[in-house]
Amino acid sequence: MYFPWKNYNLKHETKRHALWRFLALALILIIYFFWMAWRFGVKDGFEVTLLTWSFFVFCTPIADAGFLVAFPTRLLLGVRMLTSQIWVFFVAFFLDTYFFLFQKEIFAKTLLLKIFRQIIEHPWPFWSIIILSFLGTFLSIYFGDELMDTVRHVQREKFHKHKLKHQFIIGLFLFLATFFLYKMLIHDLGIHILS
Repeated sequence: MYFPWKNYNLKHETKRHALWRFLALALILIIYFFWMAWRFGVKDGFEVTLLTWSFFVFCTPIADAGFLVAFPTRLLLGVRMLTSQIWVFFVAFFLDTYFFLFQKEIFAKTLLLKIFRQIIEHPWPFWSIIILSFLGTFLSIYFGDELMDTVRHVQREKFHKHKLKHQFIIGLFLFLATFFLYKMLIHDLGIHILS
């Protein structure tokens, strides 16, 4: 029987980098869950944590939330991270749909989830953030698969070739996210700049 993790060599700098990234993200998620459970109770804390994870899947151009699933899937089952990221999107989509249709009040628990609800409810212009995030996430996962396939960072040809595109997408995302958040803040405060 084939066990992919047997080929995982921590002597390779790229493998160490991927492992440390995964452990740091997992630790952040666990601490966040305990904090939310302390604030809202275990059930609501778990739901807030799931929705927050889903926010990071859909609304950030870096695949950190998806990496929490993609990395162990790649390590244990040998499934490419790009393939598992597609399943991550489906799971996050179904979570969002369920909570949006049946437990909409959960979106009022944190500022981040309030912003997420605004993004979900206003396709134009906020879904542009999701589209940019998809592009950035897939480039990030594309680089992540290469990270698992190489031994040293200098061997990462795909990363070096497409790094500027990824940085451009992240920069454009940050600009649009800042603009839209500023626009939402002005609207919520009732300020009218142009009459």
